[in-house]
Amino acid sequence: MIRINKVSKSFDTVQAVNEVSIDVNDGELFGIIGPDGAGKTTLFRMVNSLLIPDNGQIDLWGLDPVKDYREVRKIIGYMPGKFSLYYDLSIEENLKFFATVFGTTIEENYHLIKDIYQQIEPFKKRPAGKLSGGMKQKLALSCALIHKPRLLVLDEPTTGVDAVSRREFWEMLQQLREKGITILVSTPYMDEAGMCDRVALMQNGQVHACDTPTAVTQQFEGQLFGIRSNDMYHCLLDLRQWEHCRNVYPFGEYLHYLDQRSTFEPDEVNRYLKSKGHDGIELKPVHPDIEDRFIQLMRTPSFSLGR
Repeated sequence: MIRINKVSKSFDTVQAVNEVSIDVNDGELFGIIGPDGAGKTTLFRMVNSLLIPDNGQIDLWGLDPVKDYREVRKIIGYMPGKFSLYYDLSIEENLKFFATVFGTTIEENYHLIKDIYQQIEPFKKRPAGKLSGGMKQKLALSCALIHKPRLLVLDEPTTGVDAVSRREFWEMLQQLREKGITILVSTPYMDEAGMCDRVALMQNGQVHACDTPTAVTQQFEGQLFGIRSNDMYHCLLDLRQWEHCRNVYPFGEYLHYLDQRSTFEPDEVNRYLKSKGHDGIELKPVHPDIEDRFIQLMRTPSFSLGR
């Protein structure tokens, strides 16, 4: 089991990570969800022994990333957010290099990367710098896996790649989890949260919710409505100015609206919008998802202040 206990890290006056506590079970696909600047990368670098925490402890199956950094680096496969392989080396040369660094060979652990590597193997002589975003992603994952790590740490691995490559990548992660590899992944994309076993919502250096995606979503407070009219922009502005509006924000083709009152007639919203000159109004109850819960948390004082 991985245990992160009250870990903090600051840079001058910036508190990047503030008393974060997380437990990750063996074989779990655990997601850290949050926007840029939330502290995800700093947390991962401390797990990887690349940064020393100011306070708190990290335990990786009995190993301390500070004291036992040599052993920790042997059991971790790390894929940073920025592509960091050698651009002038080919796919095959990059993979051989990382296998050699960890004292193994491609042949020895080929079974671990087979499903991933086969997709780029026909281009194995191509320099890494000339690969597409999706191919770079698959090569980086292959290099992170080649030494048969116990823990795979992926820092925003799908940022900057197309939707198809994103979906394929998460399918690959599901397959790796089935092989017993523990996976710690961060992402700013809320739609990817549902693909994790459990998630932690992170902002301002703190974890504000930690549970299964379904359980986090069920913590949403209030009745959420989807609204649209013939003039979505002014509909948004008018709803924000209404005294009963608790929150409203664009969400796909609709606005998601939350009222301050615990009970009210939805037709009141209709009448208000008509009084503002709107027509073609559609109003319906909608089921919140994890993004709605995250937005709701962002509006709480403790979330905004990072306390």
